[in-house]
Amino acid sequence: MKSHAEFVQSCARSATPHFSLGRSLRAAWQQFGRWHALYRQRQQLASLSDEMLKDIGLSRADIETEITRPFWDEPFRRG
Repeated sequence: MKSHAEFVQSCARSATPHFSLGRSLRAAWQQFGRWHALYRQRQQLASLSDEMLKDIGLSRADIETEITRPFWDEPFRRG
C-alpha cells in the first residue's frame, strides 16, 4: 500500500501537462472551425449591398481591407 506522500507524488506527476493526441486534434478542429466561420462572415460582409452597409455605418471602401484578409488572420485574436 502506498503511503500518503507517495500517493500525493503520483497524483502530482499525473497532473503535469503532457501531449495528448485527442486534445491536439480537438484544438485543431476548433481552430479550423473558427477559420471557416471567419471566412463565411467575410463572404457575407462582401455580399451586403451598399445600402445595407450604410445602415451599419460602413462603406464599400471600409470593408475592402477586411474581405481581402486571409482566412487565418483573426483580427481580435492575439497570441
